[in-house]
Amino acid sequence: MDDSTRTFDQLRPRLEGIAYRMLGSMAEAEEVVQDVWLRWHETDPATLDSAEAWLVTIATRLSIDRLRSAKVRREHYVGIWLPEPILTDSPPTPDQMLERADEVSTAFLMLLERLSPEARAAFLLREVFDADYPQVSEMIGKSEAACRQLVHRAKAQLREERPRFSVSPDAHRRLLGDFAAAITDGNLAALKSMLSEGAELIGDGGGKVPSFGKPLVGSQRIAQLYFASTRRHGAAMRVEIANINGQWGLLRFIDGQLESAQSFETDGQRIVRIQVQRNPDKLARLAAKFSH
Repeated sequence: MDDSTRTFDQLRPRLEGIAYRMLGSMAEAEEVVQDVWLRWHETDPATLDSAEAWLVTIATRLSIDRLRSAKVRREHYVGIWLPEPILTDSPPTPDQMLERADEVSTAFLMLLERLSPEARAAFLLREVFDADYPQVSEMIGKSEAACRQLVHRAKAQLREERPRFSVSPDAHRRLLGDFAAAITDGNLAALKSMLSEGAELIGDGGGKVPSFGKPLVGSQRIAQLYFASTRRHGAAMRVEIANINGQWGLLRFIDGQLESAQSFETDGQRIVRIQVQRNPDKLARLAAKFSH
């Protein structure tokens, strides 16, 4: 392996991390990184002041371009769009887990969707990847003053809309463990008791499988949905707790095949929001991990 390839491989996780948070799709993130690699292959690293800055700049700008076209496509998306879920290894400490959840959780990625491509890039580079403003300015091609304004507005917007609750990973996992047991047992009363009265369930079927065109609201309706699924599938269904996008979530299997990846927001006592990814295209990467 030559020095150029070694440099790229060392920085690949960072490039993928930027692209995934920009696009909410690991498949598209990998395509961005492949495009960066092709450009890197045509460049003489000796002519660059900083290989890392150059690679991050190209990855960021390609992600901005892709996000612009993606936003147009998502306007015509069938149903509600949710990001592609990824499995994340459980970090060694609760503090690290909380930090990671803030950076890559499904809820966080959904909030980022509300930002313009440039604002999303500036916010991520500054707040998640710790770039200073001169670097952000260079990477997205705007003045430092403009970048500061983008980040300031993005932080204000996200602060207003971010979940109000800070819940420890242990409390989150305990609640999900009880919820998973209630799903498996088909215990309607227990399911309802663990959902806040105004809880909502958001599903993404992508037009490929049945899903809701708008959020399903209310503890009774959501509990009945889970109860009906258990009654329908019986022993053919199993539920596993997994670390999804930096937080504990659930994977549901039907006849041994991954049917959905479910992310949860809780207040520590009850579940307030569930995001259910059922689009088989977005589950393909996860499903492949369980096909052996």
